[in-house]
Amino acid sequence: MAREFREFLNRGNVIDLAVAVILGAAFTAIINSLVNDIIMPIIGVLLGGLDFATLSVQVGEAVIAYGNFIQAIINFVIIAFVIFMIVRYYNRLARQKETAPAAPPSPPEDVLLLREIRDLLKK
Repeated sequence: MAREFREFLNRGNVIDLAVAVILGAAFTAIINSLVNDIIMPIIGVLLGGLDFATLSVQVGEAVIAYGNFIQAIINFVIIAFVIFMIVRYYNRLARQKETAPAAPPSPPEDVLLLREIRDLLKK
C-alpha cells in the first residue's frame, strides 16, 4: 500500500494540482487586495462614500450583513474576469502555435548531392 501511495504521489497530476492550489491561494490574496484596497474604495467614492462592508439590516436581534454578500459577488466577478482573460490569452497563444506553418525540413545531403549530379548529367 505504501508503494502504491508513493506511485500515486509521483504522478505528475498530483504535483500539478498541488502547485495549482498554492498558486490559486496566492492569486486569491492578490485579487482580494485589488478588490478591497483599490476597486471598492473607488466604487465607494463614485457612489457617494458608500462602503459595502457596512451595509446591513437588523431583523430582531439578528444582523444581516448583505454588504459582505455584495462584496463577495464583486470579488467573484473580478476573479472570473481575470481568469477568463488568462485563459483567453493562453488559447490565443495555443492557436498561433498550431497555425504557424513549420518550415519544411531541408533534404538530406545525399539527396542534394544526387540532385546536383542529375542536373550536371542533364547539361
